[in-house]
Amino acid sequence: MAPTDETAQVDQQAPPLGTTPPARPPSGDDAGQARMPRWLPRAMVLALSLVAVFQLGNWAFHQLIGLLLNILIAFFLALAIEPAVSWMASKGLRRGFATFLVFFGVLIVAAGFVTLLGSMLAGQIIRMIEGFPEYLDSVISWINTTFHTELKRVDIQEGLLRSDWLQRYVQNSATGVLDVSTQVLGGLFRLLTIALFSFYFAADGPRLRRALCSVLPPARQAEVLRAWEIAVDKTGGYLYSRGLMALISGIAHYILLEYLGVNYAPVLAVWVGLVSQFIPTIGTYLAGALPMLIAFTVNPWYALWVLVFVVIYQQFENYVLQPKLTAKTVDVHPAVAFGSVIAGTALLGAVGALIAIPAVATLQAFLGAYVRRYDVTDDPRVHGHHKRTPGNILARVRRLLEPKRERELEAEPENGAS
Repeated sequence: MAPTDETAQVDQQAPPLGTTPPARPPSGDDAGQARMPRWLPRAMVLALSLVAVFQLGNWAFHQLIGLLLNILIAFFLALAIEPAVSWMASKGLRRGFATFLVFFGVLIVAAGFVTLLGSMLAGQIIRMIEGFPEYLDSVISWINTTFHTELKRVDIQEGLLRSDWLQRYVQNSATGVLDVSTQVLGGLFRLLTIALFSFYFAADGPRLRRALCSVLPPARQAEVLRAWEIAVDKTGGYLYSRGLMALISGIAHYILLEYLGVNYAPVLAVWVGLVSQFIPTIGTYLAGALPMLIAFTVNPWYALWVLVFVVIYQQFENYVLQPKLTAKTVDVHPAVAFGSVIAGTALLGAVGALIAIPAVATLQAFLGAYVRRYDVTDDPRVHGHHKRTPGNILARVRRLLEPKRERELEAEPENGAS
């Protein structure tokens, strides 16, 4: 039977026996699948979605950073007044009314302090302006006597009034009034926001804790409540201890300023107490600058006495007063406290500097409750000195006092025995 044409073509295309058939070129669909796996488009879409979500979250975070800082400050203020509010609530008052009383008391104290400080500064500025011509005359007289010149106050005043820099300064001041007003309004709005959030955090503290614990298992609830309690104790203890030290510092500086006869001694004493305690690191220098300036207007030697007193009292506070008052509330090493203030300032600015120490104290107390501690070994390297018993010391002293011959006679029997 003769093979047909189709059979012949198949025989021609079929490879010989024992050989590998040649690879068939992939078709269009197979070639596309080989170049791009099926999971790659979905992975690309997921990656782009994650990048978009990250960019959106980053934009939203930068837009809301001011609000988040206000909420953080309000939360720490609520923790600070929580003991007072809880004590009033235990006496039968409603938490909302107790929180209002605490805020009202703080507002009255702050308003009185700002009013007294403003009146003091206004009085001093008016006094300096009224005495400026006399002071200028004395300076001109000294210059004329020393350098043999013929300056006159009228010529100096006319030169100042006609100067270009004074005109530019007045124009810039006039255009900057709107910016100052905007900053003042923004600051008032920020204070109102912080006060509102802190009021709700303190008044609705139990409700907030219940809402937080309702989404956690029972074991985690106990941990959260323990952390909350530690934060309340440390933050409130920090502020109360600082307030007590501010009171002591204010009384001490008031006695000095009143003895020297410096004007506005009560307001200056309150200024020194608050600024030195609630502004970390540089608060002492800022607090002492204003009393020194006011004392200098009375007598230059009084400014020196104020400086000496500020330095001596600061040493007394650092080494005697502060360790006793903060031992049970905020027991943080000075180096750790200083480092936390620097870190908080770098992260959050002035807000971070204020809340750094109570935050570190809370973290330290929370970790201390779960870190197991052991008795320290009696090793000289741990204690920093070699432990010497009285017997060993006396034996060494006797050996040093013994004559050299007696020590040699004691050593001869030992050499003979050996």
